[in-house]
Amino acid sequence: MELREFEVSGAVKIGDSWKPYTKVIGAPNEVQARERIYTLIGSKHRLERRLIKIESIKSVNAE
Repeated sequence: MELREFEVSGAVKIGDSWKPYTKVIGAPNEVQARERIYTLIGSKHRLERRLIKIESIKSVNAE
């Protein structure tokens, strides 16, 4: 299974405000990239999925 890189951006609710984020993550497809973002940010910041917004997922071209 080949991993591609995706740039995922959105916002997370920390305290009373939404903080923007952008992460580049390796995943076989967009669905898996979305799941990995929920897993990584959720476990690092102890957040539920409803507190993590994903606004865009773009494939990053490896040059």
